[in-house]
Amino acid sequence: MTPASGTNPLRRVVLVVALLNLAYFGIEFGVARAIGSVSLFADSIDFLEDASVNLLILLALGWTARNRARLGMGLAGILLIPGLATLWTAWAKFMHPLAPDSLPLSLTGLGALLINLSCAFMLVRFRHHQGSLSRAAFLSARNDALANIAIIFAALLTYFLPSAWPDLIVGLGIAAMNADAAREVWEAARAEHLSANLEP
Repeated sequence: MTPASGTNPLRRVVLVVALLNLAYFGIEFGVARAIGSVSLFADSIDFLEDASVNLLILLALGWTARNRARLGMGLAGILLIPGLATLWTAWAKFMHPLAPDSLPLSLTGLGALLINLSCAFMLVRFRHHQGSLSRAAFLSARNDALANIAIIFAALLTYFLPSAWPDLIVGLGIAAMNADAAREVWEAARAEHLSANLEP
């Protein structure tokens, strides 16, 4: 698939993914605040970050390979933001370890899983298209789906063993996953930038 033939379908998919992420951010953030969930808070901020990443990708699809690579390096930094926000929230939770309500935690996590699986399914065929940009979008959706499974598992543990620790541990795991995704995007963008610099 050439860049010209793949850009328009990719543009439509990225726009849909951005809008889905933005809509569910509002839902998940509201539930996270209501029940005091670190994992849902981390995931909601991640939805907002994913919406931002996809909107930036939408703007950059027509750029040169060198400029796309530079943006890809910037996106690697953006991917770290949810992790930093989660660490702050986790510290507050550690100081006041109250277990979140397991039912809204599990239902919200399930809804997030459905959204992220849909986004990952739409993006999977574009994960090697347009270099680090589409890779950033695909990795975000894939990692979020894995995080949502962990949130649902934490909700089940919380139901049978009321404790703040399952939610807290999953929240920290989401932060670590985002850090690893940032590393992968940075490496892909750096390789793309080096390749563009070698071109005449």
